[in-house]
Amino acid sequence: MTTAAHPDALLFRGEVMHHRVRPARNRFIYPVYFVRLRVAEIDAAGGCRRLDPFGLMTFRRADHGPRDGSPLLPWIRATLAAAGLDDVDGDIWLQAFPRVLGYVFNPVSFWLCHDRAGRLRAVLAEVNNTFGEHHNYLVARNDGEPIVPGDVVGARKVFHVSPFCTVSGDYRFQFDAGTERTRIRIDYDDGDGKLLLTSIAGRGEPLTGGALSRCFFAYPWMTLGVIARIHWQALKLWWKGVPFHSRS
Repeated sequence: MTTAAHPDALLFRGEVMHHRVRPARNRFIYPVYFVRLRVAEIDAAGGCRRLDPFGLMTFRRADHGPRDGSPLLPWIRATLAAAGLDDVDGDIWLQAFPRVLGYVFNPVSFWLCHDRAGRLRAVLAEVNNTFGEHHNYLVARNDGEPIVPGDVVGARKVFHVSPFCTVSGDYRFQFDAGTERTRIRIDYDDGDGKLLLTSIAGRGEPLTGGALSRCFFAYPWMTLGVIARIHWQALKLWWKGVPFHSRS
């Protein structure tokens, strides 16, 4: 059975890179796939959108935004308005891992917010930690101009993510969020210089049942692998003697 391409949905196949530079070096690259969905179409599909004909992969509204399953578009519009970004009034896309066999953990999801001319004007980075907590960083250029590849937009770190990092310093984001190729980079400076260099990148294609099936059979436990690899890398940092910081 084949499924027609969704014009409001894209599938990306690529990789996640993470490089810690001190006090002990630790670098990894893992293959991943992720989806980018138009938020208006997520809402139109209801609380849960089945992405493939067999329901192997789904996308739930309750995993994002207000986390109560309510429509996402009014929530993100209100979030933008509260930040003085009323003119960011075009399409909004949400880029994230899908649920695979009912499970997902998104270390970070990205809401790509455009104006009516189709220009990227703001991005909400929705960050989750392994303690079940989440925080949103809304970033935009200070001069109100569109965000283009090469631009660096920043946010002060205020949320505990890893016990091997303090809650201090700044994030620096770079977005090259094309539909055929995408690369989002996040560098973390803890106040003593760059500590972490991270990115997620991939090549895009229309989201179809066939494309999703190929991803599923290539990486059937991809989303479980995300959380397993987080704990494996934490064990490696502990073994290397990187200082541990509690949440308090």
